[in-house]
Amino acid sequence: HVELVESGGGVVQAGGSLRLSCAASGRPFHTTVMGWFRQVPGKEREFVASVSWISGTPDYADFVKGRFIVSRDDAEDTGYLQMNDLKLDDTALYYCAVPDSTREWTTVADANDYDYWGQGTQVTVSS
Repeated sequence: HVELVESGGGVVQAGGSLRLSCAASGRPFHTTVMGWFRQVPGKEREFVASVSWISGTPDYADFVKGRFIVSRDDAEDTGYLQMNDLKLDDTALYYCAVPDSTREWTTVADANDYDYWGQGTQVTVSS
């Protein structure tokens, strides 16, 4: 069983930055990818970014390209989402997620392909 604990959310003015962290527990921790998603009330959870746990290769939704940076620290079993130039539309509950180690394939932008989720951390961008 994997537990994910997120931190780093908060209230920030438009144009500001936040860094979210996602710490995994349940050693040994093995995953192929960590995904970041966000959700606002009344809307479906949407893909934000992902990072290959093996290579560190990132993948981004178009609306965050050039603003967000996803990374991971393999030694610390922690993933990060650096969010810069935040916009009002970035206000949401942000989640990190990983697939179960038994999954043979994960479509990184598909929330249904992730099995373990953090509790979510609220990001609010104010004008």
